[in-house]
Amino acid sequence: MALDTYAVRRNIIAFLIVLVALIFLVKLFLIQVVSSDYTPAATNNVVRRITQYPARGLIYDRDGELLVYNQAAYDIMVNPRHLQAFDTTELCNLLNIEKQYLSQKLQAAKAYSRYKPSVVLKLVSAETYARLQEQMYQFPGFFVQPRTVRKYKYSSAAHLLGYVGEVSDKLVDTSSYYKSGDYVGVSGMEKSYEPVLRGEKGVKIYLVDVHNRIKGSYQDGQYDKEAQVGTNIVSSIDMDLQRYGEKLMKNKIGSIVAIEPSSGEILAMVSSPGYDPALLVGRPRSKNYQKLKNDTLKPLFNRGLMARYPPGSTFKVINALIGRQEEVVFPSTTYSCHGGFYSGNFHMGCHNHPSPVDFIESIQVSCNTYYANVFKRIMQDDQFASISQAFTNWKGYLESFGFGHKLNVDLPNEVSGFLPGVDYYNRYYGKDRWGYLNVISLAIGQGELGITPLQMANMTSAVANRGYYYTPHVVREVKGEQRIDARFREKNQIMIDSTYFEEVIRGMELAVNGPPGSGSTARTARLDSITVCGKTGTAQNPHGKDHSIFIAFAPKEDPQIALAVYFENGGFGATWAAPAAKLMIEKYLTGSISVQWWEDYVVEANLIKHRKEEDETQD
Repeated sequence: MALDTYAVRRNIIAFLIVLVALIFLVKLFLIQVVSSDYTPAATNNVVRRITQYPARGLIYDRDGELLVYNQAAYDIMVNPRHLQAFDTTELCNLLNIEKQYLSQKLQAAKAYSRYKPSVVLKLVSAETYARLQEQMYQFPGFFVQPRTVRKYKYSSAAHLLGYVGEVSDKLVDTSSYYKSGDYVGVSGMEKSYEPVLRGEKGVKIYLVDVHNRIKGSYQDGQYDKEAQVGTNIVSSIDMDLQRYGEKLMKNKIGSIVAIEPSSGEILAMVSSPGYDPALLVGRPRSKNYQKLKNDTLKPLFNRGLMARYPPGSTFKVINALIGRQEEVVFPSTTYSCHGGFYSGNFHMGCHNHPSPVDFIESIQVSCNTYYANVFKRIMQDDQFASISQAFTNWKGYLESFGFGHKLNVDLPNEVSGFLPGVDYYNRYYGKDRWGYLNVISLAIGQGELGITPLQMANMTSAVANRGYYYTPHVVREVKGEQRIDARFREKNQIMIDSTYFEEVIRGMELAVNGPPGSGSTARTARLDSITVCGKTGTAQNPHGKDHSIFIAFAPKEDPQIALAVYFENGGFGATWAAPAAKLMIEKYLTGSISVQWWEDYVVEANLIKHRKEEDETQD
């Protein structure tokens, strides 16, 4: 009985061995005789696989003008396994490189892989490629990888358009699409819309002879894959307005952000100083990037999205609306101003203007005393048991305007700004051991507030729309897709009744269009043919001269543009920011400028020089 069991086991094991052997034999037969899937790999010593990089999608402005397109360039590649003796001097002369550089690249390529291609020289010109192509037979193991590089029609809008650079090792490790040496959108629209713009890579397999010359397509192109060109996008940018804004901001530090209120489309986003996007294209990119990075004026820093400024007196518009919603102030409410707001030993100064003023006039003349009283009443509202509750309620209104958090614009590197909360003041003063006087600077847009120009322009859009805004965005159409992302089509409602906006807008209208001698603070933004509504701001700057700020929209009854203007160290809002805003509005709505000397006044000013001179004087 035991013998029979042993025989059965032996037969089973023998059967399994024979079965496994048969499976291997069948598989080998299929691979070597029936299937041709592995033929290219088996014949790798006579074929060359060349990745076909797709042309990136084109970028247009809102009027269909081409802004970014592609230009042919070539990478010189080497496959260490196929290297043979060659004339290094001749190759270096053809490529205009040093022998030491070539030696280092070859050593790095061999260290990386003897079987995989590596880049020797990136993005050579079509002229260099043409000279090299005639001599390629002399350099076994070397071949040319076609690529495209970005080309810009204008030297403008670098922060918006963005640039393309080589992929990081981290991205290569985490993505199945990108390989070392590939290029990817690094900033701006190039980064935000990378999956749309990049297209899909292809591959071509060629037969190569012993002299490194391509003899034709392998298997009549049976294993080739065509590259899929990237998708074109239409941006919301008005390039004429963008370029004009950059002209106005020449030799200044700051930002201009303009939005179409009815859609949330960003018409212009100027960050100054800026840079020419062509500087970050091709072989000089790394060198130019380091120069820009080391520039003390930070041209790579997108102030429109990333700079945090106190909003100054432009913030009175918000406190006015909150005060009306909370019913702590009314159109008939008046306050007298005798040089500022007083409470015990505390004093907040104010400029000279007619007094007393009512609600609408308080915006027209920008009275600090008025808004110190409004803020005091908001913080001491009887419906709240503590200042913490009142402050939290006030902060909720600000958040509904888009302050204190990212607006989720379709551009990278947006910051949330800073909106202090109860916890912030509890840590500083002690839990509930602070009162309205400790935070009263918030009444006039000072204190701890940090607001980006984009957030201020968005807030101005919400006022222009009488109580709502669309999330700001820079792309209005992706070709082939019927509609933009749904989040850009949804209204964001403000926590304030729409009826209160007309009163505030009337005050903004008078600030710009009030008669001489009325105390209107923004008459430098006035246009004869267009009703501009605006509000000046002069933000205190602990590091130097105050910032000049202005927010505005126009026309009053049918707003087509809303904007925020920041001139760092520009002084009063009416001095520089308001005239610049007026010029931007007129340029956009009419296509021309009616009073040339206003343009000359802004364009010819060099505020960077003045700031440097002041810094040197202080030193």
